[in-house]
Amino acid sequence: MPENKNLVICYNRGCGQHFDPNINDKDECCHHPGAPVFHDAYKGWSCCNKKSVDFTEFLNIKGCTVSKHSNVKPPEPEKKVLDSELEKKEVIEVRAPIVGPQLTRPPFESPTVTLEACIADSLKENLQKASQPTVAAADGNQLVKIGTICKNGGCNTPYEGPESNSTMCTYHPGCPVFHEGLKFWTCCQKRTTDFDTFLSQPGCTTGTHKWVKESAPAGTVKCRWDWHQTPEYVIISVYAKKYDPFTSYIKINPIRLNTKLVFHEEGNAVFEIDFELRGVIDISKSSASMMPSKVEIKLKKGEPGAWSKLDFPRKSEPQQEPQKPQDEQPDDDSVDLSTVEAIQSMGKVNVTG
Repeated sequence: MPENKNLVICYNRGCGQHFDPNINDKDECCHHPGAPVFHDAYKGWSCCNKKSVDFTEFLNIKGCTVSKHSNVKPPEPEKKVLDSELEKKEVIEVRAPIVGPQLTRPPFESPTVTLEACIADSLKENLQKASQPTVAAADGNQLVKIGTICKNGGCNTPYEGPESNSTMCTYHPGCPVFHEGLKFWTCCQKRTTDFDTFLSQPGCTTGTHKWVKESAPAGTVKCRWDWHQTPEYVIISVYAKKYDPFTSYIKINPIRLNTKLVFHEEGNAVFEIDFELRGVIDISKSSASMMPSKVEIKLKKGEPGAWSKLDFPRKSEPQQEPQKPQDEQPDDDSVDLSTVEAIQSMGKVNVTG
């Protein structure tokens, strides 16, 4: 308690000192004229940019304004008054209208139309370039082009001839992961947000170079693909290189997408997808583009609404193997029991003919 009974407490925010109202003619009150702000674990004042995550430090933040003391309490914020008749009022529940499919789905086997894809000039130029000389790899029968980059993750060593097989390969045996802005390999967990830094990370394992990708089933090629959608279109991207745009095709009907890419440099191997689309599309307003690194298919939605998935899974009918004719077993009654000799020492039955 203050010794002088005439002293009163100052209610300016951030001050809290005692003063004599009769002697309050000087600007001695250092306080915050604004209101306290609490947001995202930070505590501060609206009048200045001083913030803190510790509540004690927040209370000790020095005021940003100097004026006279005041023993008048600041007005408290008004509290919301609960409506006493709220329970008696009628509750109106509003829901978004459920829009079902308006267009009829034709059969999956309906006739298809081949989309005329727009072929990029750079892709045509790549086809016209002369093929580079090839030499046989030392570890197999496949041919490896000069300048081919090692297929191990994180290794950028080019193939310069059989002598490249004797060099050490430093690579990442794991898989690349892109999650919430971070980029890293599952084998070493070195995380970064910069893509160039991620690509330049040195490998964590040593071994031999891999000049040829893991082989796919005979006559097929593995290509990565994904899709996204806008309010009006569904866009499918197939990431592929060195395919022939003139022998490849994209066929569609209102609920079907059939895409086939042909790779002549890999023995006319193909990549093919055949989907039953989740929604109905407008064929006349759909388009496709063939570029050196990918094929982009832009399908116009026939009706508004978002697709939960791209396609309906189709189960392939299992091929039934022909039943082999079973050998006719002789009836028990036709066995000549006179040839059966009991062997008591071994507890078995010996049949002699």
